[in-house]
Amino acid sequence: MHHTKLALSFFARSLFFSMVFFLFFIGTLTFYLNRKQADLRGKIYPNVYVDNIHFGYKNRSEVEKYLKNKNKTLSHVFLRLTYDTKEATFSAQALHLTLDTKTPTDQAYLIGRVGNNASQIAQQIRSLFTIGRFDFYSSIDYDKTIINNYLDTLDASYSRPPENALFTVENNRVSAFKIEKNGLQIQKKETIAKIEKQLMGLSTGTNKKGGIVVPVSYEISKPTVTLSSINDLGIVEKIGEGTSNYAGSIPGRIHNVILGTSRINGVIVPKDSVFSFNNTIGDISAATGYQPAYIIKEGKTILGDGGGICQVSTTLFRAIMNTGLPVLERQAHAYRVHYYENDKRPGFDATVFGPTVDLKFKNDTPAAILIQTKVDQVNQIVTFEMYGKSDGRLVTLSDSKIWDVQAAPDPKYQDDPTLPKGTQKQVDWAAPGTKALFHYKVERGGQILQDTDFYSNYRPWQAIFLVGTGG
Repeated sequence: MHHTKLALSFFARSLFFSMVFFLFFIGTLTFYLNRKQADLRGKIYPNVYVDNIHFGYKNRSEVEKYLKNKNKTLSHVFLRLTYDTKEATFSAQALHLTLDTKTPTDQAYLIGRVGNNASQIAQQIRSLFTIGRFDFYSSIDYDKTIINNYLDTLDASYSRPPENALFTVENNRVSAFKIEKNGLQIQKKETIAKIEKQLMGLSTGTNKKGGIVVPVSYEISKPTVTLSSINDLGIVEKIGEGTSNYAGSIPGRIHNVILGTSRINGVIVPKDSVFSFNNTIGDISAATGYQPAYIIKEGKTILGDGGGICQVSTTLFRAIMNTGLPVLERQAHAYRVHYYENDKRPGFDATVFGPTVDLKFKNDTPAAILIQTKVDQVNQIVTFEMYGKSDGRLVTLSDSKIWDVQAAPDPKYQDDPTLPKGTQKQVDWAAPGTKALFHYKVERGGQILQDTDFYSNYRPWQAIFLVGTGG
């Protein structure tokens, strides 16, 4: 009983002193907070930061002044968007870049002053007793319209759905062919997010470069049908191509170039087999659709069926070279033909004249080769594309070396009864004679597959004019 009374008495005294201490603490804290409120009237509480700069004990105007000065520096800022090889640069003026000076100023000043009483006291204690800091950041506003318009333009130009491969064989030729293509989608939302992240870096000071370079985001989508999945010949990719320019050709020659090119299109050259140009293209005559065009026969320029077919063989020869295939037969023209020098130096041509003069190559690649041809009639360019399977071979083609140049003879005039009397028509152009040579080397994994010189001996050729003798 006595011990119980002593315990109760001790508890009562402890409770009393605790209450006194608590009331004293609260009173002291209240007094301190009230005094600090008075000291900080019109000023920002300590441990408040704007853009990582301490503005404690400073007034609003100092924050506003800092932000306004920072806003002036934005006039030198630029935004550059990059995609592939394209670049677009936007100035601060074009983007209407402005710093929001009001929001961070208000946020900084309202610490210890916003919310209910309990919230205000909690903020004041955290600030005054350095329990934690308050961070606010300025933000940059800009006009998104110009960016959205540019990204819309990129989207219209480059976004595309994936395309499935086509491979249809009819009569031992490919009648429908298309290599698969990946789809692409310009990602506006992701790009704008990257822009705004970079702008945030400018506002916080982490980006001090004064400029923003943002790669445009995009997503690649795969086709569902690939070339390798729809043929059993091992053809999976383009392994080479060759081009030539036939500018300056007469209509009949252009017709023959287009027709001859189409006769090679879709041809499959099996692995380890030999391709013959003459055997593949077949008969060249009016009976097979060719028109008269100027050819050289027995030293004279005359109209003959199939003039221009050597443009086709020359283009194929260049494709063979660029693919790194072994050439079994090739013969240069007897003289320099100006069509073949529209885009190459002398020496990169190949003449054919069935059945004796042929162009042949062997397919020594790991798969069959598909030859696809096309003619750009606007730019007058023939293209041969070789599809198969790459084995990593590397081709080195030197430029042609020319020497022993001989002047062209005087012009030659030939009577032509098909032209009105007194008229002249130039059908061939003067070409100096020369010797030409280029080096062809093919390597694969340290092994030399081809290492040879292609030599051409062009005799000088005179300009030829047809002189009308007709009525």
